[in-house]
Amino acid sequence: MSGIYDSVIVSGGKGMLGHALADALRKRGVEPLIVDREECDITSRQQVEQLFQEHRPTLLLNCAAHTQVDKCEDEQELANAINGDGTGYLAEASKEYGTYFTHFSTDFVFNGQSDRPYRPDDVTDPLSAYGKSKLNGEKRIQSVNPGNWLIVRTAWLFGRYGACFPDTIVKLAKAGRQLSIVNDQIGCPTYTVDLAETTLDLVERKAKGVFHASNLGIISWHGFTEAILRAFQINVPVASISTAQWLAIRPKQAIRPAYSVLDCTKTDQLIGRSARHWQLALDEYAAAMAEADKH
Repeated sequence: MSGIYDSVIVSGGKGMLGHALADALRKRGVEPLIVDREECDITSRQQVEQLFQEHRPTLLLNCAAHTQVDKCEDEQELANAINGDGTGYLAEASKEYGTYFTHFSTDFVFNGQSDRPYRPDDVTDPLSAYGKSKLNGEKRIQSVNPGNWLIVRTAWLFGRYGACFPDTIVKLAKAGRQLSIVNDQIGCPTYTVDLAETTLDLVERKAKGVFHASNLGIISWHGFTEAILRAFQINVPVASISTAQWLAIRPKQAIRPAYSVLDCTKTDQLIGRSARHWQLALDEYAAAMAEADKH
């Protein structure tokens, strides 16, 4: 597809989602420029300007972010510099160069008090420094208004090429560590492969504004843990604990929303399909990891 794909940059491209986006683009015959902090520190307006001047992107897929939720509590300035200011600089440059700016945000912009899946236009009220910094980034994009902008909020991301919840659980289980997982935080796991395909489908339909994208299905972290162990054929017990019990053990943990299921109806209607269930995605991920271990 010409036009949008003439010059594509994936910022934060060496991370888990960046890898998946690069793979999805190549499947569509597009070779993206992969940019990470070493090539362009997005907290530097000068480096961002230089990147755009040199490559004049028609599409920027921004995965650059400080995503370590608990660390963000201690590194709030850094989180805001990357997730807020850096996002703003990319939006400004996108406006100047007429770039279609696609940015990824999070379910953590919500407070978790809803009794139904969150829609893109629902009121935001983040509980954590991470959530606040990501919402700051969203607001920066909207205030700059680069024209063609797309914010894709997602949740509970997992995939190859990076640290993620399933990877952590498998490593802990294999190391013989006791697993105690919260049972009262509810959400929907999202596979990077599926998120990448959905995002490109949105881009090709020239989506603008805020959209939600996750896999189908609702589960607790405890239930997800049990599913992960089944998928990897690991038979160990998993203790079920409440968030209050977990915070008593780890008081410095960031506060997470109790319920952060995303309503993806708007996305499904535009691209003409629903995402697959997270269990099918998890099975594919487990198979891919098993295959990678052979080599």
